[in-house]
Amino acid sequence: MGKLDNRQLQNFLKCIKTNDQVIVPPMIGYDAGVHRIGDQMLVVSTDPCTGVPQEWFGWFLINYAASDLSLFGAKPQFCTVNLLGPRQTDLIVFEEIMKQTCAAADEHGIAIVRGHTGMYDSLKDLLGVCTVYGVVEQDKLVTPGNAKPGDLIMCTKPVGIETLTNFVCIHPKTATEIFGAKKVREFAGMIKMQSCVREALQLVQADCVNAMHDATEGGLITALNELSEASNVGIKVNWENIPILKEVIMLKEQFNLKDEQMLALSSTGTILAAVPPAAKQKAVEVLKQRGLCAYFIGEFTENRDKSLTKMGKESVFPLSVEDAYTRLLEIKE
Repeated sequence: MGKLDNRQLQNFLKCIKTNDQVIVPPMIGYDAGVHRIGDQMLVVSTDPCTGVPQEWFGWFLINYAASDLSLFGAKPQFCTVNLLGPRQTDLIVFEEIMKQTCAAADEHGIAIVRGHTGMYDSLKDLLGVCTVYGVVEQDKLVTPGNAKPGDLIMCTKPVGIETLTNFVCIHPKTATEIFGAKKVREFAGMIKMQSCVREALQLVQADCVNAMHDATEGGLITALNELSEASNVGIKVNWENIPILKEVIMLKEQFNLKDEQMLALSSTGTILAAVPPAAKQKAVEVLKQRGLCAYFIGEFTENRDKSLTKMGKESVFPLSVEDAYTRLLEIKE
C-alpha cells in the first residue's frame, strides 16, 4: 500500500527539530500529533484520500483524519481540505465531492476553515488531503504509548471490514459471484463502519481505555505491533477470539491469502484498545450503545515478547505482513 516501512520513515523523521510546545511530535505508531496552545492540548491529524468509491470520497476524506484525532480523545472541531484531480476532471465531480465533504463534516460538527482545489497534469486520479484538529483536556489525552501490562486487548469490529465493504462496492460483479447478491447489498450498506469517531470519544469519556489505535493499513497486525512498540509492552493474542467474518475467510480463500495476510487486511474504523481489566464491563456497555461488540482477543504483557496462540499452539506474532487491500481492489473484472 502507500506507507513507507518503519525503517525508511524513521530515517526521514530525523531532520525534524524538537519544540517545547510539541507534546507528541511525528513518531511511528502515532497517527496524530499534539501541541500546547496556552493551557490546552491541540490534537492534529492529517490523511490522504484516494482510490475509494467516488460516491463516498468526501465522507472518507473527513472521516479518515477525524477518526485518528478521536483516538487521542479529542473531539474533531475544525479542518482544512485539499481536493486535487487530473487536468480533465469534470467540475461536476469536484462539486459533488465537496457536497459529500461538507455533509460529512456536518455529521461531526466540524467547521471547514480553509482548503485548496485544483487540477494538475501530473495527477492521474482524484486525491484529497484533510487535516483535522481539536482540543482535549490533558487528563483526557489518550496516546498509543500508554498501554499497561495486564491491559486487555480489545477489538471493536471484525477484521478486514474495510477491505470487504470497499471490495463489494468497487467489484460488485465479482463480489456477487463470491458472496451472493444479498450479502453484497448488506456489506455495501456497512461502509460507514469505516469511521470510529463516536465510539472512540465515548470510550475515552467513560475512562475505559489507556491506549487506542485504528487498524488501518496493515490491519490488526500493524496496529498491535505499533501499540506494543509505542508502549514498550508485549502482546499475547488468541486466534480463536479474533472476530473474522466468514465472508473475509471466503475472500482469503478466493485470492489464496495466508492467515497472516488476512489479519493484515486494512480495517479502517476498527479500534484496537488497551482496556484495564476493571473497565472491561464498562467498555462492553459503551460499545453496545453504539451497536458494536467488544472482542477481547488477548492482553498486553510486561515482557516484550509477542505471541499468537492458535488451537493451543503458540507462535511468534507476525511483525509485518503484506496488506493485500490494494491488490484485491485493483483486480480486473
